[in-house]
Amino acid sequence: MPLHKADLLTIFLFYAVVLTVSLLKGRKAKDSSSYFLANRSLSWPLIGISIVAANISTEQFVGMAGQGAGAVGLAVSAWQLVGSLGIILIAFTLLPRFLQAGIYTMPEYLEYRYNATARSIMALLTVVIYVTVLITAVLYSGALTISTVFDIDLVMAVWAIGVVAGLYTTVGGLVAVAWADLFQGLALLIGGLLVFWLGLDACGGWRSFVLANADRLHMVLPSTHKGLPWTGIVSGMWIVILYYCGLNQFIVQRALAARSIRDGQLGVILAAGLWLLVPFVIVMPGIMAVQLYGDGLSRPDAAFPTLIRSLVPSGLRGLMLAAIAGAVISSLASMINSAATVFTLDVYRRLLDRDAPQERLVLVGRIMTVICVIIGCLLAPRLQEPRFGGVFQFIQQFQGYIWPGIVGAFVFGMLVPQAPPMAGIAALICGPAIYGLFQVFATDLHFLIQVGITFELALGIMAAITFLWPLPVPRTLPSRQQGTLLLDPMVLAAGLVVACAVLGFWVVFW
Repeated sequence: MPLHKADLLTIFLFYAVVLTVSLLKGRKAKDSSSYFLANRSLSWPLIGISIVAANISTEQFVGMAGQGAGAVGLAVSAWQLVGSLGIILIAFTLLPRFLQAGIYTMPEYLEYRYNATARSIMALLTVVIYVTVLITAVLYSGALTISTVFDIDLVMAVWAIGVVAGLYTTVGGLVAVAWADLFQGLALLIGGLLVFWLGLDACGGWRSFVLANADRLHMVLPSTHKGLPWTGIVSGMWIVILYYCGLNQFIVQRALAARSIRDGQLGVILAAGLWLLVPFVIVMPGIMAVQLYGDGLSRPDAAFPTLIRSLVPSGLRGLMLAAIAGAVISSLASMINSAATVFTLDVYRRLLDRDAPQERLVLVGRIMTVICVIIGCLLAPRLQEPRFGGVFQFIQQFQGYIWPGIVGAFVFGMLVPQAPPMAGIAALICGPAIYGLFQVFATDLHFLIQVGITFELALGIMAAITFLWPLPVPRTLPSRQQGTLLLDPMVLAAGLVVACAVLGFWVVFW
């Protein structure tokens, strides 16, 4: 799709503003608090939009839209809608405790609850998964979209995205990432709504779209469905959501940087509300692409890029490229910043240099940011190989190695005060091992069901260890930040409104 001078000017101005604002906001990041947690100064609107920008990237625009265009249809929206309910639950329960404790990272909690070994295991698992799965997949899906729509070499697009994201993340840390997310998050939502409107118009309006795709517009699929059976949603998806919304560093880190407990809670609830747009701006456009182009799609993952290439008129292409690039860059920046945070604070300072000065911690964080970008850029082009399947499937399936064990360690540790350190360590080690066995010997079982069974087995192992060697005295979190754990009336009301809207969508498209 050719770009005209107006498009190029739009792209230039957009990124001039993004880079200028983010670098100016992040230029004072001199210690670990300012570099990794923005001096705990983020307001709830900035937190909410930043979470959306961190979460919604081209693995959604490419992978989720691709599953919508494929056999799963609208039901793939369950990932985001169950996520909305999950993050509201996190806002009501876990988040206030994390904020009051004043922790920097999720592995840090495990040291308070269990011991330093548990913290180190989770930290290493997190960094490995971020670099080899999440960062790699985001780079690939973003580059695939841009190369498909604008006829740019895939490898060149990968490195261009990596360099831009790495630049302001390396310099400014989380505060730079959050302010860049503000612009890029709004751009991706506006761009997605534009594609939805153009696609709906090309399909003949809402009624024609619904009638033509009635078989794809269902949120609940049979238990025999290979893509996303309802049994997978009830058995394993809630475990995924608990991890993703409440224990996943690159999502939770924004809330940990909140200026108050109330700001953190309202920020994640705002993100939950904005996630309601995902079925409309991502999944339905994928379904529209099948209706409009049918066999013309080279593969399901090309649905959204094909829709953009075919429908977006000259003059708006610059906005769409800025939105697409913004989506991938914001998510990528969030992931590499969080990977650098976990490595610096939970691995380097905890295991290698306990007395490291603040300037050295910031330097290590910046070096790790560069390393993450380089590794991701080298690995991303390999996802073109057919054996990986769709990019969204790749992301979800390979994260299954860490979901059950980590969620088990956190949930069991919170609900059973007598659980000893060995119980947490066992869950973190057994989770990946058991899931790996399912991946090898039970390939016909949907990976979400594998996640659910692995989680139950991990809980059983923790229960047995606790029964045999219970803690004589329960451990408690520190209390460093002022604020009550009681729900603010506005927080409660906002959360209930968003939850009712999510359930209403599910009822309409049952």
